[in-house]
Amino acid sequence: MTAFVQQMVLGLLIGGLYGLAAAGLSLVFGVLKVLNVAHGQLIMLGGYGAFWLGALAGFDPFAALTLVIPGALAFGAVLYWTLFAWVVRASEETRVKNSLLIGFGLALALDALAVRLWTADERSITTSYAGAVVSVGGIAIPLVRLASLVLAGALIGGVHLLLARTRWGRAIRATAEDWEAALLTGIDVRRAYLLAFAIGTALAGAAGTLVSVGYSVSPSIGLEWTLKALVVVVLAGLGSMPGTFVGGLVLGLAEAAAAWGFGGPYREMVGLVLFFVVLVARPQGLFAR
Repeated sequence: MTAFVQQMVLGLLIGGLYGLAAAGLSLVFGVLKVLNVAHGQLIMLGGYGAFWLGALAGFDPFAALTLVIPGALAFGAVLYWTLFAWVVRASEETRVKNSLLIGFGLALALDALAVRLWTADERSITTSYAGAVVSVGGIAIPLVRLASLVLAGALIGGVHLLLARTRWGRAIRATAEDWEAALLTGIDVRRAYLLAFAIGTALAGAAGTLVSVGYSVSPSIGLEWTLKALVVVVLAGLGSMPGTFVGGLVLGLAEAAAAWGFGGPYREMVGLVLFFVVLVARPQGLFAR
């Protein structure tokens, strides 16, 4: 029983990263109707950003978030204006397939660029407190991963408040509901699209930073994290940032239970099973609004 609880605690901790990784993808898809399959590569770039800030400038990885998030925000704005602004001019029916083509090309380009700049080796951030744990009832909780879970929840809570309480947050939500009606009420739809894409990229950069602390980053992790984010988006549904975070926790717990019950190789399979079951039984997701 202790081994089972330990496994579930670790699943819960990585589930927070799943939720944060999926939040940006959910926001972009929900507002722009654009499926950015290069989202995992943006997470990878965020991880490398935190790693090099630590290696070259001595930044603590959690302090590096103060630079990675604004940098990712600006990079997201550049990506939107250079690539995806052309996609959103099409009808909603054609946005997904056009964005898939652009996203695949962007993913390949970023993968090749990362290998060229930093080689294919895995890199992780090692700190003086990397091995610190707190023991509760015989269950060891790594403090770094616990801090990542708390920060992931805080970031998603901040974005939720931004969307719910600010003028431009409400404009983004109105655009997601009906961009034509939002345009008629005087909302600058293009600016709402830009803000949504930039915020989604910033969330991806933050997720990459937290991944580099507790795990490792390499140019090959992009596809893996894109798939995790897609599973969480389907599981949670669109329209709720807290729901996306909870969806990530559910996926983490499900993977941990599968690894404990059937072995490590089945850990990845449970995400695909959940993906299929939710699509069939509740296509709108568990927390859709």
